[in-house]
Amino acid sequence: MTFLDMLSAAERQNNSMLCVGLDPEPTKFPDRIKGDSNKIYDFCAAIVDATADLVNSFKPQIAYFAAHRAEGQLERLMEHMRRVAPHVPIILDAKRGDIGSTAEQYAIEAFERYGADAVTLSPFMGWDSVAPYLKYHGKGAFLLCRTSNPGGDDLQNQRLASVEGQPLMYEHIAKLAQGPWNLNGQLGLVVGATYPKEIERVRELAPTVPLLIPGVGAQGGDAVATVKAGLRVSGDTTTGPIIVNSSRAILYASKGDDFAEAARRVALQTRETLQAAKAA
Repeated sequence: MTFLDMLSAAERQNNSMLCVGLDPEPTKFPDRIKGDSNKIYDFCAAIVDATADLVNSFKPQIAYFAAHRAEGQLERLMEHMRRVAPHVPIILDAKRGDIGSTAEQYAIEAFERYGADAVTLSPFMGWDSVAPYLKYHGKGAFLLCRTSNPGGDDLQNQRLASVEGQPLMYEHIAKLAQGPWNLNGQLGLVVGATYPKEIERVRELAPTVPLLIPGVGAQGGDAVATVKAGLRVSGDTTTGPIIVNSSRAILYASKGDDFAEAARRVALQTRETLQAAKAA
């Protein structure tokens, strides 16, 4: 199955638009294992087990593993997710952005070493920094477009005087992802939940690509506004899918031994909020 096939199947099977981001910070772990970077796999695997039937994807952030020399634990976690939730696609949040043979190596890292179904990329070095990832048939690639951080305005919200119509940079990226760069239907876009008007604008320009939307939960993004702005359906068919990511609010819902159960409760509540917005 391609990434898009997996995403669509997980959305239907789990009745969900929710993605759980796996951003393990040992200093925020439950009290019993707090500060122990050797427990990253155990913590994340428990979260996965508790939420696998509630999500349309998982999104491990590679920096949270690499910072603690836990790449081996990430490999184990990827294997665990494929074993216990084979129907749920995995998006490796790496935000890579390089050209030529270096991009090829990063693609090997994402898709061969870790076995991810999709990866996040920075598009700011141009087409040849994206193309190597699209050589992997059926894999997905999400381009940073209008990110949730305030500093995104520094570049993403600037006008391109040399492009016809003088679009904002994020608008230009959205058009590229919907059109000439999306050779095999593999591209998606990252748009922050903290900017619902921009989500709506991106969806106008890219009506069918999947949108990965971080920022719901701890970052303050509005789940209902996010669904209204980004999701597109026709009858019972999702024509413009969204992947609404929540990380810290779910991962650190409890400091006790019940952290996995608490994570499940928050994930269930978030999934229900998103589904209610879809039905409204």
